[in-house]
Amino acid sequence: MQGDDAELTAAVRAAQAGDECAFRTVYRAVHPRLLGYIRTLVPDPDAEDIASEAWLQIARDLTGFTGDADRFRGWTARIARNRALDHIRMRSRRPAVGGDESELVALPAGADTADEAMEALGTGRTMQFISRLPRDQAEAVVLRVVMGLDAKSAAQVLGKRPGAVRTAAHRGLRKLAELLDEEDGVPGGSAEEERDRQQESAQRDLTPGVTHNAARTLRET
Repeated sequence: MQGDDAELTAAVRAAQAGDECAFRTVYRAVHPRLLGYIRTLVPDPDAEDIASEAWLQIARDLTGFTGDADRFRGWTARIARNRALDHIRMRSRRPAVGGDESELVALPAGADTADEAMEALGTGRTMQFISRLPRDQAEAVVLRVVMGLDAKSAAQVLGKRPGAVRTAAHRGLRKLAELLDEEDGVPGGSAEEERDRQQESAQRDLTPGVTHNAARTLRET
């Protein structure tokens, strides 16, 4: 992860200097995870449009950004979140055509573009389970585990205290493990065995890079 962060930091700085190839590198490194986060806020096909709007703003404001890879991911997440919330507010002012607030965390089943993006994060199945978490837990899990932000950076995105984000991420990972095990029909055991099994189950359905972040999140809570 540290090597990846160093490469992203270098690419961001080169992109700020006008290197278009470096900007494409930044986009490829960040976009799949950013799109995954947006999909915890709004349903498809809106997520793709919001991601495009977010990247237009990122490109426009890039020269004013300062910081390393972690701060960059947090910065892009804040931009994407603001765009998503603006979109939600605009929709709320339109005549209702079915649906309700549950759409905020609805993920489509079987969308090809979603599956392609999720391959870089974890299984599409896991992301669909994340969409079933309470919104605060879903956002915390995706920001900390998928986007790879630390508690402080995630808290800045959400406008909350780091402790509140750590708690939400911890509860979300626990609940995610329970949902995965219910789906798999795994038999129960002792309380301690059950706790260990839940952690392993949640991490098993994530890609290796994301699993590292999940383990770190559980240790820090």
